[in-house]
Amino acid sequence: MEKPDNIEIPDILPVLPLKNTVIYPQMMIPLTVGRDKSIKLINDLPPGKVLGLVAQKSEIEEPFLLDLYQVGTMATIFKMMRMPDGTLSVIVQALKRIKIKEWVQEEPYFSAQIEVIEEEETTQTVEGEGIKRHVLSLLERITNISTDFSKEVYIAALNTEEIGRLADIIAFNINLKLPERQKILEITDHLKRLEQVTEYLQREIEILELADKIHSQVRDELSKAQKQAILREQLKAIQKELGEGDERNIEINEFKRKMETADLPEHAKAQAERELEKLERMPPYAAEYIVSRTYLDWLLSIPWKSSSEDSLSIKEASAILDEDHYDLEKPKERILDFLAVRKLKGQAKGPILCFVGPPGVGKTSLGQSVAKSLNRKFIRMSLGGMRDEAEIRGHRRTYVGAIPGRIIQGIRNAGANNPVFMLDEIDKIGIDFRGDPAAALLEALDPEQNHSFTDHYLEVPFDLSKVFFILTANFLDTVPPALRDRMEVIELPGYTEPEKGEIAKRYLVPKQIKENGLENEEVIIERSALEEIIRYYTREAGVRNLERSIANVCRKIARKKAEESLSSNVIVEASNIKDYLGIRRFWLEEAQKESEIGVATGLAVTPAGGEVLLIETSCVEGKGNLSLTGQLGEVMQESAKAGLTYIRSRAQELGLNPGFYDKTDIHVHVPQGAIPKDGPSAGITIAVSMISALTKHPVRKDVAMTGEITLRGKILPIGGVKEKVMAAQRVGLNKVFLPRENEKDLEEIPLYIKEGMEISLVGHMDEVLSKVFELEVKSQNNIRISNS
Repeated sequence: MEKPDNIEIPDILPVLPLKNTVIYPQMMIPLTVGRDKSIKLINDLPPGKVLGLVAQKSEIEEPFLLDLYQVGTMATIFKMMRMPDGTLSVIVQALKRIKIKEWVQEEPYFSAQIEVIEEEETTQTVEGEGIKRHVLSLLERITNISTDFSKEVYIAALNTEEIGRLADIIAFNINLKLPERQKILEITDHLKRLEQVTEYLQREIEILELADKIHSQVRDELSKAQKQAILREQLKAIQKELGEGDERNIEINEFKRKMETADLPEHAKAQAERELEKLERMPPYAAEYIVSRTYLDWLLSIPWKSSSEDSLSIKEASAILDEDHYDLEKPKERILDFLAVRKLKGQAKGPILCFVGPPGVGKTSLGQSVAKSLNRKFIRMSLGGMRDEAEIRGHRRTYVGAIPGRIIQGIRNAGANNPVFMLDEIDKIGIDFRGDPAAALLEALDPEQNHSFTDHYLEVPFDLSKVFFILTANFLDTVPPALRDRMEVIELPGYTEPEKGEIAKRYLVPKQIKENGLENEEVIIERSALEEIIRYYTREAGVRNLERSIANVCRKIARKKAEESLSSNVIVEASNIKDYLGIRRFWLEEAQKESEIGVATGLAVTPAGGEVLLIETSCVEGKGNLSLTGQLGEVMQESAKAGLTYIRSRAQELGLNPGFYDKTDIHVHVPQGAIPKDGPSAGITIAVSMISALTKHPVRKDVAMTGEITLRGKILPIGGVKEKVMAAQRVGLNKVFLPRENEKDLEEIPLYIKEGMEISLVGHMDEVLSKVFELEVKSQNNIRISNS
């Protein structure tokens, strides 16, 4: 094998993408090559020539250029074998770090112009030697803790003098995520590379030590349980010798008394009698005795027929809901409708409501208010991260430690068979080999069959039709369709600024004043201060951070009171809010100051509400490439491509050369590139921005737009109309273009906002272009751009 210095390194190298692997210099690694592109690359590579190895950012099967990192490794093929299934098994010898300067081709395989990253040999220093010794000591600790870690790696590390090479060896052999491995590859300074590896080693040791500690605790607990079991048996023998009574007879008599007083349905009573007869014949030292005794205890303690009496006063229920929650009219109406039907009919099937909305908008607290207004017990059960079906339907009694599911447990704890049962985070249920909890919920939530819900532990049907189920979710996308079909979905959108201000004034400020030991007379938080907090210190859909900020203000005032430096009432205004919360954390986006070429104003919806989105386009001489930057998602990228195709199909009407695309590169960018963006509603904004850049006509600065575009230029409806229009009004834009099919959504926009805005409903791009560029539409297929 030739030395790296003697190998000819061309400027352009073929590049082999690696899935979930990062290779470091001076390493010999086996690889399995199965992609058609990669096999052709290996076959075309002359013997002794080098290739580039670059890791993929994700595990997709056919990566694009954007899916590859820019720093990789140059390598030669040491050995190659063809496998029976058509794949290649190759052993590569990594040589040096390389950086991709420019991609040259994508087909038939990737190739790129590269730059070799030359690494100077680090001279031995006191600092380097100290870090090296520390790293070796950490590596020794890992070797002693973990039996899975190879001791050969530790020996190789001991015999490595060069600290950069030492960092590479350790990074390749410890448990790191792909971005972390890539980060090590990209650090060229040997000392900094080893420092970063030291940080990862320290984290790995903490994880391993914690796992070892948990394992020891479990082992100790098992030993303790076995010792207690032996002592209990010895205690029973002593009590028997002393004649202190038969515990078994006492328990059986207690069960008989409970069975006589409990109002059980016939099928449950028959099951309890059979189990009690079996318990009487069973010796107390039998393994099944405790299992049978626990089962009887559960069967007799469940409220089979015990119900809490409903409060069916519509006025009182409405007053309670209004007192506890501001706005939320639709959920309140649905609850009052249910009460009205229950009052007139006497009995109604329990509804299955699902509150959908971002965190902090009051979904869980609304469920508590529902229980309060109905005078029912309230049970809350979180489904987030649940993966075991037995959590819902219970464990079968054949398993050690079996118990009923959490639905039956909650009803037993409530002591009534008609509670308000809230299932939180329905969209975060998992699935694995233990079953699908979402599928197990179907029987419990279906009004047509939940009157005979069967828990695996009880093995006796229980009537859930009287339970008022309320589910909550942040998104419905991950909820299975079969489960979604059984729910009545009520959306709770994020609060607007005026709504947040009213909630803070009515609920949050008085609550935090009381919780921090203050009196209402001592603290006055002006409305201007609340608006300042909402706009510049919190950015959310709900009000949790708003409440935390108000609590911070109250705590600082309470501290002054405790230090006896509070001489008079405290008035918190917008001008002095920074004394309590520091400098502003957020800044409101601004509208365009002037009309510019290639810049269009769009509207978007985030979890924190509506946002104004400036989309920029620049055209330069090139080869017809379309570049999209700003962390745009797949749907947004497709909107840009659809908009460009529409422009190309209407090039002549727009006054463009039909072949403009062949010699022009178009770059579309959405600022704030660190924030991912996706959705179809920016389609017309991207198209307008590109048309402006191509025709050199500026887009009007006072116009915002939103809508999905088709290849024919039709504008399709979008969501979040209320939030988007309010975002435009907040930054001073008075003209908004909305899809015509969104006309029905205008009813949700507050009247004070609609009065000061000009909202235009459009159905085709021709209508948009004639207004946003001051264009004249001569006919359906003829657009002329005027210079007026």
